[in-house]
Amino acid sequence: SRGCSPGHRRLRRKREAVARALSRLCPGEHPLEVAAEVGGLELVAIAGVYLEGYRQGLPLVLDGFPVSAGALLAYRLEPGLKEYLFAGHLSREPGHRYILEALGLRPLLDLHLALGEGTGAVLAMPLLRAAARILHMATFEEAGVSDRQ
Repeated sequence: SRGCSPGHRRLRRKREAVARALSRLCPGEHPLEVAAEVGGLELVAIAGVYLEGYRQGLPLVLDGFPVSAGALLAYRLEPGLKEYLFAGHLSREPGHRYILEALGLRPLLDLHLALGEGTGAVLAMPLLRAAARILHMATFEEAGVSDRQ
């Protein structure tokens, strides 16, 4: 332990804390019980934002690991939420891929970002706006375009 770097010791303590929290859980535990053991207030708050967005019928864009973890909690509480979710990007955080897989989402972008502050979601917004515009475009018939020369 003496030869370990401070960063290594911190990582080991974090892993031990998570292992102790997981040992207190039972299989099939309610999602809020899981969040109480291994999450934090931020996780529950993010889940609440996603749940309210879902109730309002809003499209919901995921960003990196913490936001996606909150969305996963919201999904576990309300599975219908998934139909409103879009994965803005795939973060460099190793666990982010697993969260997106658990949600059954494919990221719109994979730019190896780890910038924070919602950067990946912001970069994905033009793609989502373009997709929405394409969906609402008039057909040739509606626009009065003829196939005659």
